[in-house]
Order: sequence, then C-alpha cells, then structure tokens
Amino acid sequence: MFKRLLTLAALFGAAGAALPLHAQAACTNRSALIEQLMGRHSEELSALGYQTGAQVMEIWSSPKTGTWTVLITHPDGISCVVASGTNWTQHIFTPLPPGVGS
Repeated sequence: MFKRLLTLAALFGAAGAALPLHAQAACTNRSALIEQLMGRHSEELSALGYQTGAQVMEIWSSPKTGTWTVLITHPDGISCVVASGTNWTQHIFTPLPPGVGS
C-alpha cells in the first residue's frame, strides 16, 4: 500500500512539475526588434495605440507571410513581444450610414 501511495505521489508530483509556466515577454531594443520583424517576417506596422504610462501598443503584420506580432513599447525604447501568431487577415470596416444600427 505504501509503495502505491509513493508511486502516485511521484507521478502527480512529476505531472505538476511538467506544467508550463507563464512565459515572460521577450524584450529588447525597439529598433533591433523592428529590424527583425521587417526583415525576417516581412511585417509592417498595422495599428498602434497609447496606453497609460506612456506605453505604446503596436500591431505588426504581414499579408505576405500571414504572421503578426503585438508589441508594447516603453518610453525608454525597450519593446516587449506580448503576442504573436499566424494566419493574419486584414479587415477594412466601412462605417454604417447615419441612422443605421442606432
């Protein structure tokens, strides 16, 4: 009985240790990161917005490769990759005529 409990404890302990930890964002100098996005992935700036604390959120994407990257750029010039992926599609939304949808 003790061997079974010890085996179960070891298995559950190993399974718990194998769970992925939340990855930290990859941060580096913005100009070096942009050079890599433009050169290696053919990405270009698609959108940006300002956050509190003078941070800028940037979305870089490539219709050619389908890749996309979301950066947070800090006032000191350091940018961090917070998300990236594939199968990017660009949507152009047209505004509704006045009085429609209200």
